[in-house]
Amino acid sequence: MTDLIYRIADPAALAAASLSGAYEGEAHDKADGFIHASTLDQLADTLQIHYADAGRLGVAEIDASALGDTLKWEKSRGGEMFPHIYGPVPFSAITGVHLIKRDEEGAWRLPPELSR
Repeated sequence: MTDLIYRIADPAALAAASLSGAYEGEAHDKADGFIHASTLDQLADTLQIHYADAGRLGVAEIDASALGDTLKWEKSRGGEMFPHIYGPVPFSAITGVHLIKRDEEGAWRLPPELSR
């Protein structure tokens, strides 16, 4: 469906993945049985809806083709198709990491390359 997908994560979890070689997800992923991800078009809404209490986050850019059969496109919020990853994400599939924070008004500030 798309070449790149995006995982919003705790920056410390992404740093740990760079050392271990794989991103295994966080508590809510483990509870749901898959790693949640978004397309670029879904990213801003996902931040607003699911990360209201966070102050600083990392956004991992993931090469979808490197995930093989672990990547499934499934209906989620509003019946929209979202990328779900059933297994760890090899750190080699992460093509970039962006650190994001809120602006003075409290809205998430995405870097230009992630803004639509």
